Amino acid sequence: MDLRTMTQSLVTLAEDNIAFFSSQGPGETARRLSGVFEGVREQALGLEPALGRLLSVAHLFDLDPETPANGYRSLVHTARCCLAHLLHKSRYVASNRRSIFFRTGHNLAELEAYLAALTQLRALVYYAQRLLVTNQPGGLFFEGDEGLTADFLREYVTLHKGCFYGRCLGFQFTPAIRPFLQTISIGLVSFGEHYKRNETGLSVAASSLFTSGRFAIDPELRGAEFERITQNLDVHFWKAFWNITEIEVLSSLANMASATVRVSRLLSLPPEAFEMPLTADPTLTVTISPPLAHTGPGPVLIRLISYDLREGQDSEELSSLVKSNGQRSLELWPRPQQAPRSRSLVVHFHGGGFVAQTSRSHEPYLKSWAQELGAPIISIDYSLAPEAPFPRALEECFFAYCWAVKHCALLGSTGERICLAGDSAGGNLCFTVALRAAAYGVRVPDGIMAAYPATMLQPAASPSRLLSLMDPLLPLSVLSKCVSAYTGAKTEDHSNSDQKALGMMGLVRRDTAMLLRDFRLGASSWLNSFLELSGRKSQKMSEPTAEPMRRSVSEAALAQPQGPLGTDSLKNLTLRDLSLRGNSETPDTPEMSLSAETLGPSTPSNVDFLLPPEDAGEEAEAKNELSPMDRGLGVSATFPQGFHPRRSSQGPTQMPLYSSPIVKNPFMSPLLAPDSMLKSLPPVHIVACALDPMLDDSVMFARRLRNLDRPVTLQVVEDLPHGFLTLASLCRETRQAAELCVERIRLVLTPPAAPAPAPPPV
Repeated sequence: MDLRTMTQSLVTLAEDNIAFFSSQGPGETARRLSGVFEGVREQALGLEPALGRLLSVAHLFDLDPETPANGYRSLVHTARCCLAHLLHKSRYVASNRRSIFFRTGHNLAELEAYLAALTQLRALVYYAQRLLVTNQPGGLFFEGDEGLTADFLREYVTLHKGCFYGRCLGFQFTPAIRPFLQTISIGLVSFGEHYKRNETGLSVAASSLFTSGRFAIDPELRGAEFERITQNLDVHFWKAFWNITEIEVLSSLANMASATVRVSRLLSLPPEAFEMPLTADPTLTVTISPPLAHTGPGPVLIRLISYDLREGQDSEELSSLVKSNGQRSLELWPRPQQAPRSRSLVVHFHGGGFVAQTSRSHEPYLKSWAQELGAPIISIDYSLAPEAPFPRALEECFFAYCWAVKHCALLGSTGERICLAGDSAGGNLCFTVALRAAAYGVRVPDGIMAAYPATMLQPAASPSRLLSLMDPLLPLSVLSKCVSAYTGAKTEDHSNSDQKALGMMGLVRRDTAMLLRDFRLGASSWLNSFLELSGRKSQKMSEPTAEPMRRSVSEAALAQPQGPLGTDSLKNLTLRDLSLRGNSETPDTPEMSLSAETLGPSTPSNVDFLLPPEDAGEEAEAKNELSPMDRGLGVSATFPQGFHPRRSSQGPTQMPLYSSPIVKNPFMSPLLAPDSMLKSLPPVHIVACALDPMLDDSVMFARRLRNLDRPVTLQVVEDLPHGFLTLASLCRETRQAAELCVERIRLVLTPPAAPAPAPPPV
């Protein structure tokens, strides 16, 4: 169904429902139902022409006609999903509103939630129009002056977001993903409660399973708490939450469902310099120094994963590098002989926003890769921000890459073909490691596979980044805190000193001892929450009411004097109580162990994001068709007269704008690298998500490489969230997307076919 037909059908149904409920008397329920359908009609009629304008120019921002993907298309698709859901619900109401089984309260709550979502989506579409007329022709990123950029972001973060985290959570994704997102959101808000009490690790995981009853049964309360957490809690909270999968019990459960491999060993590379031959002249060498930034020389941890036990992988030299207190898995059941060394090697950099996770979090799908590719894989456990900001991670990844190239025989590979692979932040490191290898003059990998990479770490808005308003996995405030930590901006450390003394393993042992206690107490709390709800409902049923409509749990909780979270009212919590440690201050640029030749010119003025002249002219013509309001200057002119989006009730957001000049460094934002550096990259294969806030990073990076005649492919998967690789076993769609990544890696590892000999002359 095209957009105009969908809008007309929705408006017709809304008017029919308005007429029906307006004739039902002065009751509160009928009044609210009539009002919500009036709102649906108003927002749909206002949204349809704005979406049409974006659709008319969206093709100008695609990589090519075979890859129709960019942030403008994603916004339109998301709005259509919301309109389609409202259309379905409106039809259901029109067909069942006279039935005695019609659940008035449930349908009203769902309609109100999706109306709020549609209102906010309309605001995002107007923001996208502002980007369209402000950016350079063909550019997807907001390129206004810094003051206008800051104004834009401050205005953007004031929008209400809770409606996207309650009943509407994940409506834009494939249905198989939504139960997982609901589980994550419930776990997140429960984890936030325990985090405030300085509980960590397994005790949180256990307690959260049972103390989240009210969040599970009340989507509105869950959405409000989710919004509060994403806006107010600092990077240390997200680091702790994302690292839950590192706990022994949970990681073991994940590995049970993954492929069984012969080798999974955590190695510690000593911080010793070594020599590497230059590609241009192998008789000359260059010294590869150990990582030095911020913390001085230190070992680099890597995990070796191999489906078969290959020659060299059980050597004494490699065994001497095995980390003593790390996980050791080397299966040596009898076999006729070891497998020969593979011709290929995969070097993997994990994601996690530069602040969280390790190779262990990504081990399940890496084991499958090792089986399918028949090649050993090393995954780098680089140091994480904020304790180790840029360029520490880059230095460690580059050091490990060079070590692997030099010692590939120990890893079970001849090193004939080497592929860099990574997701999200790891994709960023794939590009920057390859750029640094070219700058040093050492061997550049034969290709790169980057899944949903971050290539622009500047605070530049783009159409796809507007989706972070509703994305439960990548909220804008969380992204900004991660990047701010990676750049080295100051963050307060409120972690408990006792926890520091225990360390990670001590915390796990302590939490394991508390597991049974938490299950017992948590189950009791969960049961009490349901009994309390039942008591409220029974009490209300005994009271005469004018309308057969129950009050939601969130309304009941908000009516309590002490607030829904116990003795601390949300309204009375101070910034310190919420552990607000985000800080927009940035220190001096950290000293980097990168030579001037490596850095190269990094001024953004050297970057050309322009389309070819014919596309630029077509877009300029499209801009002229926009109304004077659209062409007006200033953020305040974004919305038409009479339209007012919903604003957040959570107060001002602590969102650092990470404006440090270091974000313009091409080794942090490879999209800003000059042409001379990008020309040194090997073939690049990018797998992106259409609904990912990072989509425009991939599109613009691929366009820059294409304009430089560099080999690049861009595959965009539909209806999946950022981070689908870690969800590879969740459903058919994520498995297919993960298989696409494997196919891209296989293209790199497969040597190009030799040209056919010319036919003999006749």
